[in-house]
Amino acid sequence: MAIFSRSTAFSRVTALAALRTVHASFSWLHNNPKRLMDLQFELTGIPAPPFGEAERSAWVAARFADAGLSEIRTDSVGNVVGFIPAAGLPPESSGHVVVLSAHLDTVFPAETPLSPVVTHVDGNRRLCAPGACDNAAGVIGMLAIAQALIQSKARLAVPLVVLGNVGEEGEGDLRGIRHFYEQQALASRIAAHIVLDGAGSDSAVTQALGSKRYQVTISGPGGHSFTDAGTPNPIAAVATALAALAQTPIPDQPVTTLNLGTVRGGTSVNSIPECATASVDFRSTSSAELLRLEVALHRAVEDAVEHWNALAKPSTSRGRGVLTFSIEKIGDRPAAQLPADSPMLDALRAVDRHLGVQTDLRLGSTDANIPIALGVPALSMGAGGDGGGAHTLSEWYCDKDRETGLRRILLLTLAMTEWAAEL
Repeated sequence: MAIFSRSTAFSRVTALAALRTVHASFSWLHNNPKRLMDLQFELTGIPAPPFGEAERSAWVAARFADAGLSEIRTDSVGNVVGFIPAAGLPPESSGHVVVLSAHLDTVFPAETPLSPVVTHVDGNRRLCAPGACDNAAGVIGMLAIAQALIQSKARLAVPLVVLGNVGEEGEGDLRGIRHFYEQQALASRIAAHIVLDGAGSDSAVTQALGSKRYQVTISGPGGHSFTDAGTPNPIAAVATALAALAQTPIPDQPVTTLNLGTVRGGTSVNSIPECATASVDFRSTSSAELLRLEVALHRAVEDAVEHWNALAKPSTSRGRGVLTFSIEKIGDRPAAQLPADSPMLDALRAVDRHLGVQTDLRLGSTDANIPIALGVPALSMGAGGDGGGAHTLSEWYCDKDRETGLRRILLLTLAMTEWAAEL
């Protein structure tokens, strides 16, 4: 194990920051704020709903090529991967790598009007558009770091993998990062992973909030509300199950939530529906709590179906069937936490000290959930600047102090490549 303790991290970061190539990287970041905002404006005009990121993937691949990354490829799910080689190592080297990533998708449907607009507020550029901050800010931050390192001819201790991944939001369920870590030839080499998500330069997500999502479907024979009265009703069974589930005790610690998200079913007011569905979301910092809620969901649905089948009138249900159910898992994000003694945290604190900022460690559900759960040192951080209205049509991003956030990312990235080289 490499020695990268709190006592040595600051001196290492200070030495990195004094390098001529790092000064050149900082200069590139300082001199290109308009270029970065122009790229962000262009990116936000490209729709990227989960499972519909292909156009953005192509755009990012082209920008990787413009920046000078090597071995650029787009994988089978749409992730775009490029490399910045390490100094003195052959391209086919099988040693450790560090990953810098940002997700390409947004929460907005493909038909959402985007129409990005840039204005100036107190001398800073402000971009207004759905997805302007989450995650156009992260993608542009990733491109900025790659461009600055390449333009300055920075000498990396291990290769840097630059990854624009799909499927972080909603029903995407981290599918891009999952797929990336299933590619064992590369995944086995990952020493550290830095995720860029949104704006800001004073926080980092180091505790992965786990979540499990389910779709419950209850089906029956259906029929006419009068002539088939007594036939078991799927909507009644779904309502009974959800009411029982809502009474499940939820602890304050570990932090846990239960949400009944959607209910759908039926064709008309005078029809007994043939089907009803509901979606449920559980979140917790504890895997045990997520398992407990999963058991509670199954029990509530089974009990509700059994209850309404028992009440069905034999004359109406005989030969026409009774209620059946299925419970499908539609989302699963692992709960995990970056250890308090992680070298990545030591490096981040050293970077903060050098730049005169302070990081607030937070809980969240991001692409970093996957590597943290796999034991890879990882965190998710903002890409500088400021933003608001995330996941709304009024979303915005302002590039005020973007440079500070980018310097923070660049120094942390270089520090982790130095650490990875000693493993």
